[in-house]
Amino acid sequence: MSNNPTSNFQDVPWKHRFFSSMIGFAVNFSRRSDGTINRYIMNLFDFKAPPSQQLFDGVKTSDTVVDATRNLYFRLFLPSLNQDDDVPVIVYFHGGGFAYLSASSIPCDDFCRRLCKKTGAVIISVNYRLAPEHKYPSQYDDGFDVLKFIDDKANTKNLPFNVNLKQCFIAGDSAGGNLAHHMAVKACEYGLRNVKLIGLVAIQPFFGGEERTESETRIVDAPIISVKGTDWLWKAFLPEGSDRNHPACNVFGPKSVHDISRLKFPATMVVVGGFDPMHDWQIRYYEGLKKCGKEACLIEYPHAFHTFYGVPELKETCLLMEAVKGFIERLINLNKEGCS
Repeated sequence: MSNNPTSNFQDVPWKHRFFSSMIGFAVNFSRRSDGTINRYIMNLFDFKAPPSQQLFDGVKTSDTVVDATRNLYFRLFLPSLNQDDDVPVIVYFHGGGFAYLSASSIPCDDFCRRLCKKTGAVIISVNYRLAPEHKYPSQYDDGFDVLKFIDDKANTKNLPFNVNLKQCFIAGDSAGGNLAHHMAVKACEYGLRNVKLIGLVAIQPFFGGEERTESETRIVDAPIISVKGTDWLWKAFLPEGSDRNHPACNVFGPKSVHDISRLKFPATMVVVGGFDPMHDWQIRYYEGLKKCGKEACLIEYPHAFHTFYGVPELKETCLLMEAVKGFIERLINLNKEGCS
């Protein structure tokens, strides 16, 4: 494997490279020395996409408020499908290191729109509170409150009548992949009534630990994210006095508090990129699931950098979309067979 982590990034069209560079500048410039974020500066670069009731690229969107006091809402993505179709649901958590972006940020909105169109699933993209203003477990509390919200039939009036909550997937990228894992654990322990989680998609999930892995030491100048940056994000997110072996970060580490081997944990797809500094932690996550006796598949793109999926022109992004679609269809068919 090449030691140059920017090799695949050079294949990215100039407009995406420019946008990524601009966001990277904003992220670095907005971080204060006291560990806080200058939101005014960051918001100048975090462009938002409004919801659209008009069909755009085969998808309609709307926002549903869950709790206005903490700006907890979800963006609903509705595919243009035959009214007779039995439509699955994906509860999606955006990335951003727990500290950046929102469900309405253009990169997040664009990815969910493409995922909705490709899979034909209704997507519920969760807007959760951000660190460091709101540390752990705020993001987990917000995410699970949305799951409980849609589990209540009284709150599903905004969903199409043909949505099948028994065909529910949970997914996320980067920090959202971390959230997806922890939401699945909480759902297993809580026992939802109407929502049945049958699959989890973790796209380059944000995990870590105190140990420095080979990929963290080798990939020092990666585009989008660096080890220095992930260290800062973990400190901003985790409770005061915690280290990176906190179970929110190192889920199968020495301080782990959940034994998922006893849980009915959903089948999981783990997506990793060869030029992602967190590559080795993501591999360990996959291996941890297997050791616990859980169904898990690993999808690896050797030349992919962190957040490659935000660039639709990359071949890896096209392959990812096909893989997610196939994963969803396979589990839906298995779920139907199990119910017959």
